[in-house]
Amino acid sequence: MSDVKFVSPPFNLSGRKVLITGASRGLGESFAKALIESGASVVVSDILVDEGQALVKSLGPRAHFVEMNNADPVSIEHGVKEAASWLGGLDGLVNNAAITNSGGVTHDQLSIETWDQVMQVNVRGTWLTTVAARSFLIASQRGRVVNIASDTALWGAPRLLAYVASKGAVISMTKSLARELGEHRVTVNAIAPGLTMVKATEYVPQERHDFYQQGRAIKSPQMPSDVNGAVLFLLSDSSAYITGQILAVNGGFVMH
Repeated sequence: MSDVKFVSPPFNLSGRKVLITGASRGLGESFAKALIESGASVVVSDILVDEGQALVKSLGPRAHFVEMNNADPVSIEHGVKEAASWLGGLDGLVNNAAITNSGGVTHDQLSIETWDQVMQVNVRGTWLTTVAARSFLIASQRGRVVNIASDTALWGAPRLLAYVASKGAVISMTKSLARELGEHRVTVNAIAPGLTMVKATEYVPQERHDFYQQGRAIKSPQMPSDVNGAVLFLLSDSSAYITGQILAVNGGFVMH
Protein backbone atom coordinates (compact mmCIF):
# COMPACT_ATOMS: atom_id res chain seq x y z
CA MET A 1 0.00 0.00 0.00
CA SER A 2 1.20 3.47 -0.86
CA ASP A 3 1.63 5.93 1.98
CA VAL A 4 0.96 8.90 -0.31
CA LYS A 5 -1.21 11.48 1.48
CA PHE A 6 -3.95 13.12 -0.53
CA VAL A 7 -4.46 16.76 0.31
CA SER A 8 -7.45 18.71 -0.97
CA PRO A 9 -6.36 21.55 -3.26
CA PRO A 10 -6.95 25.08 -1.98
CA PHE A 11 -9.79 27.10 -3.44
CA ASN A 12 -8.75 28.89 -6.59
CA LEU A 13 -9.93 32.48 -6.26
CA SER A 14 -7.69 33.91 -8.98
CA GLY A 15 -9.03 37.21 -10.23
CA ARG A 16 -11.45 37.68 -7.34
CA LYS A 17 -11.63 41.13 -5.81
CA VAL A 18 -12.34 41.12 -2.09
CA LEU A 19 -12.69 43.74 0.64
CA ILE A 20 -12.10 42.62 4.24
CA THR A 21 -13.04 45.05 7.00
CA GLY A 22 -11.17 45.17 10.30
CA ALA A 23 -8.39 43.15 8.76
CA SER A 24 -5.16 44.64 10.13
CA ARG A 25 -4.80 41.81 12.64
CA GLY A 26 -6.47 38.72 14.06
CA LEU A 27 -8.99 36.82 11.97
CA GLY A 28 -9.07 39.49 9.28
CA GLU A 29 -5.31 39.29 8.82
CA SER A 30 -5.57 35.51 8.51
CA PHE A 31 -8.34 35.84 5.90
CA ALA A 32 -6.28 38.32 3.89
CA LYS A 33 -3.25 36.01 3.81
CA ALA A 34 -5.39 33.03 2.79
CA LEU A 35 -7.07 35.01 0.01
CA ILE A 36 -3.77 36.19 -1.39
CA GLU A 37 -2.50 32.60 -1.35
CA SER A 38 -5.65 31.56 -3.24
CA GLY A 39 -5.02 34.10 -5.99
CA ALA A 40 -7.41 36.89 -5.04
CA SER A 41 -6.71 40.60 -4.86
CA VAL A 42 -7.52 42.05 -1.46
CA VAL A 43 -8.24 45.39 0.15
CA VAL A 44 -7.63 45.46 3.88
CA SER A 45 -9.60 48.15 5.72
CA ASP A 46 -9.20 49.18 9.35
CA ILE A 47 -8.70 52.09 11.73
CA LEU A 48 -5.31 50.58 12.66
CA VAL A 49 -3.34 52.31 9.93
CA ASP A 50 0.24 51.30 10.77
CA GLU A 51 -0.68 47.63 11.23
CA GLY A 52 -2.75 47.60 8.07
CA GLN A 53 -0.09 49.18 5.92
CA ALA A 54 2.55 46.79 7.26
CA LEU A 55 0.29 43.84 6.50
CA VAL A 56 -0.41 44.76 2.88
CA LYS A 57 3.28 45.46 2.32
CA SER A 58 4.00 41.89 3.40
CA LEU A 59 1.22 40.54 1.17
CA GLY A 60 2.57 42.02 -2.06
CA PRO A 61 1.15 43.91 -5.05
CA ARG A 62 -2.30 42.29 -4.95
CA ALA A 63 -3.03 43.86 -1.55
CA HIS A 64 -3.98 47.42 -0.68
CA PHE A 65 -4.87 49.23 2.54
CA VAL A 66 -7.78 51.62 3.02
CA GLU A 67 -8.34 53.47 6.28
CA MET A 68 -11.97 52.95 7.26
CA ASN A 69 -13.86 53.50 10.50
CA ASN A 70 -16.91 51.24 10.76
CA ALA A 71 -18.45 53.55 13.35
CA ASP A 72 -18.54 56.39 10.79
CA PRO A 73 -21.06 56.19 7.91
CA VAL A 74 -19.09 58.66 5.78
CA SER A 75 -15.84 56.77 6.29
CA ILE A 76 -17.58 53.53 5.30
CA GLU A 77 -18.97 54.97 2.07
CA HIS A 78 -15.65 56.52 1.07
CA GLY A 79 -13.69 53.43 2.09
CA VAL A 80 -15.79 51.02 0.05
CA LYS A 81 -15.61 53.27 -3.00
CA GLU A 82 -11.83 53.55 -2.68
CA ALA A 83 -11.55 49.77 -2.31
CA ALA A 84 -13.70 49.11 -5.38
CA SER A 85 -11.76 51.71 -7.36
CA TRP A 86 -8.39 50.16 -6.53
CA LEU A 87 -9.64 46.65 -7.20
CA GLY A 88 -11.54 47.58 -10.35
CA GLY A 89 -14.77 46.24 -8.90
CA LEU A 90 -15.82 44.07 -6.01
CA ASP A 91 -16.67 40.36 -6.02
CA GLY A 92 -16.58 39.69 -2.30
CA LEU A 93 -17.08 41.48 0.99
CA VAL A 94 -16.03 40.04 4.34
CA ASN A 95 -17.68 42.01 7.14
CA ASN A 96 -15.15 41.26 9.84
CA ALA A 97 -14.77 44.60 11.67
CA ALA A 98 -16.06 44.40 15.23
CA ILE A 99 -15.39 45.48 18.80
CA THR A 100 -16.13 43.64 22.03
CA ASN A 101 -15.86 46.27 24.79
CA SER A 102 -18.41 44.54 27.07
CA GLY A 103 -16.32 41.54 28.15
CA GLY A 104 -16.53 40.69 31.85
CA VAL A 105 -19.40 43.10 32.50
CA THR A 106 -22.83 41.88 33.59
CA HIS A 107 -26.02 43.15 31.97
CA ASP A 108 -26.78 45.54 34.85
CA GLN A 109 -23.25 46.98 34.81
CA LEU A 110 -23.18 47.65 31.08
CA SER A 111 -23.27 51.33 30.16
CA ILE A 112 -25.49 52.80 27.47
CA GLU A 113 -22.40 54.35 25.88
CA THR A 114 -20.70 50.97 25.55
CA TRP A 115 -23.87 49.37 24.20
CA ASP A 116 -24.19 52.07 21.54
CA GLN A 117 -20.51 51.85 20.55
CA VAL A 118 -20.70 48.08 20.03
CA MET A 119 -23.93 48.34 18.04
CA GLN A 120 -22.56 51.15 15.86
CA VAL A 121 -19.54 49.15 14.75
CA ASN A 122 -20.80 45.58 14.75
CA VAL A 123 -24.38 46.00 13.54
CA ARG A 124 -24.78 49.36 11.85
CA GLY A 125 -21.28 49.11 10.38
CA THR A 126 -22.00 45.70 8.84
CA TRP A 127 -25.28 46.97 7.39
CA LEU A 128 -23.83 50.19 5.94
CA THR A 129 -20.76 48.48 4.50
CA THR A 130 -23.02 46.01 2.70
CA VAL A 131 -25.16 48.87 1.40
CA ALA A 132 -22.08 50.71 0.14
CA ALA A 133 -20.80 47.56 -1.59
CA ARG A 134 -24.19 46.54 -3.02
CA SER A 135 -23.92 47.99 -6.51
CA PHE A 136 -20.40 46.65 -7.02
CA LEU A 137 -21.36 43.16 -5.84
CA ILE A 138 -24.38 43.10 -8.16
CA ALA A 139 -22.29 44.29 -11.09
CA SER A 140 -19.77 41.48 -10.55
CA GLN A 141 -22.49 38.85 -11.21
CA ARG A 142 -20.86 36.59 -8.62
CA GLY A 143 -21.14 38.76 -5.54
CA ARG A 144 -20.48 37.20 -2.15
CA VAL A 145 -20.99 38.65 1.33
CA VAL A 146 -19.53 36.83 4.31
CA ASN A 147 -20.49 38.22 7.71
CA ILE A 148 -18.33 37.26 10.67
CA ALA A 149 -20.68 36.55 13.56
CA SER A 150 -19.79 34.58 16.70
CA ASP A 151 -20.85 31.36 18.35
CA THR A 152 -21.42 33.37 21.54
CA ALA A 153 -24.75 34.38 19.99
CA LEU A 154 -25.63 30.71 19.47
CA TRP A 155 -25.09 29.61 23.07
CA GLY A 156 -25.69 32.86 24.94
CA ALA A 157 -22.35 33.70 26.50
CA PRO A 158 -22.73 35.54 29.83
CA ARG A 159 -20.93 38.75 30.81
CA LEU A 160 -20.65 39.76 27.16
CA LEU A 161 -24.15 41.06 26.48
CA ALA A 162 -23.55 43.92 24.03
CA TYR A 163 -21.24 41.83 21.86
CA VAL A 164 -23.50 38.77 21.96
CA ALA A 165 -26.55 40.86 21.07
CA SER A 166 -24.67 42.52 18.21
CA LYS A 167 -23.59 39.19 16.75
CA GLY A 168 -27.13 37.87 17.10
CA ALA A 169 -28.23 40.87 15.05
CA VAL A 170 -25.59 40.07 12.43
CA ILE A 171 -26.96 36.53 12.18
CA SER A 172 -30.50 37.82 11.68
CA MET A 173 -29.36 40.46 9.17
CA THR A 174 -27.58 37.77 7.19
CA LYS A 175 -30.86 35.96 6.56
CA SER A 176 -32.79 39.08 5.65
CA LEU A 177 -30.03 40.41 3.36
CA ALA A 178 -29.82 37.02 1.67
CA ARG A 179 -33.48 37.29 0.66
CA GLU A 180 -33.14 40.89 -0.52
CA LEU A 181 -29.96 40.32 -2.54
CA GLY A 182 -30.83 36.86 -3.82
CA GLU A 183 -32.63 38.19 -6.89
CA HIS A 184 -29.29 39.69 -7.95
CA ARG A 185 -27.45 36.38 -7.42
CA VAL A 186 -25.52 37.90 -4.53
CA THR A 187 -25.14 35.40 -1.69
CA VAL A 188 -25.02 36.44 1.96
CA ASN A 189 -23.81 33.97 4.59
CA ALA A 190 -22.32 34.17 8.06
CA ILE A 191 -19.59 32.35 9.91
CA ALA A 192 -19.80 31.97 13.70
CA PRO A 193 -16.28 31.24 15.00
CA GLY A 194 -15.65 30.02 18.51
CA LEU A 195 -13.14 31.47 20.95
CA THR A 196 -10.09 31.96 18.74
CA MET A 197 -6.51 32.57 19.83
CA VAL A 198 -5.94 36.14 18.64
CA LYS A 199 -4.81 39.37 20.26
CA ALA A 200 -8.41 40.57 20.63
CA THR A 201 -9.20 37.64 22.95
CA GLU A 202 -6.21 38.05 25.24
CA TYR A 203 -8.49 39.66 27.83
CA VAL A 204 -10.65 36.50 28.06
CA PRO A 205 -10.15 34.82 31.45
CA GLN A 206 -8.66 31.32 31.59
CA GLU A 207 -11.95 30.05 32.96
CA ARG A 208 -13.68 30.82 29.65
CA HIS A 209 -10.85 29.22 27.65
CA ASP A 210 -11.17 26.09 29.80
CA PHE A 211 -14.95 26.08 29.31
CA TYR A 212 -14.50 26.05 25.53
CA GLN A 213 -11.72 23.48 25.66
CA GLN A 214 -13.88 21.08 27.67
CA GLY A 215 -16.93 21.60 25.48
CA ARG A 216 -15.34 21.20 22.05
CA ALA A 217 -15.69 17.94 20.16
CA ILE A 218 -12.23 18.66 18.70
CA LYS A 219 -9.96 18.97 21.71
CA SER A 220 -7.53 21.65 20.59
CA PRO A 221 -7.41 25.45 20.76
CA GLN A 222 -9.01 27.28 17.86
CA MET A 223 -6.55 29.20 15.69
CA PRO A 224 -7.34 31.87 13.05
CA SER A 225 -6.32 29.48 10.26
CA ASP A 226 -9.12 27.14 11.35
CA VAL A 227 -11.65 29.66 10.01
CA ASN A 228 -9.96 30.40 6.67
CA GLY A 229 -11.42 27.47 4.75
CA ALA A 230 -15.00 28.47 5.52
CA VAL A 231 -14.37 32.02 4.29
CA LEU A 232 -12.69 30.85 1.08
CA PHE A 233 -15.54 28.41 0.42
CA LEU A 234 -18.25 31.04 0.88
CA LEU A 235 -16.41 33.42 -1.46
CA SER A 236 -15.97 30.76 -4.14
CA ASP A 237 -18.12 29.42 -6.97
CA SER A 238 -18.61 26.24 -4.93
CA SER A 239 -21.06 28.10 -2.67
CA ALA A 240 -23.03 29.82 -5.44
CA TYR A 241 -26.33 28.20 -4.38
CA ILE A 242 -25.80 28.62 -0.64
CA THR A 243 -27.22 31.75 0.98
CA GLY A 244 -28.71 32.89 4.25
CA GLN A 245 -26.80 30.21 6.17
CA ILE A 246 -24.88 30.37 9.45
CA LEU A 247 -21.80 28.15 9.61
CA ALA A 248 -20.49 27.55 13.12
CA VAL A 249 -16.73 27.01 12.97
CA ASN A 250 -15.85 26.16 16.55
CA GLY A 251 -14.61 22.59 16.78
CA GLY A 252 -18.07 21.34 17.66
CA PHE A 253 -18.56 23.51 20.76
CA VAL A 254 -21.94 24.53 19.34
CA MET A 255 -23.76 22.16 16.99
CA HIS A 256 -26.95 23.35 15.32
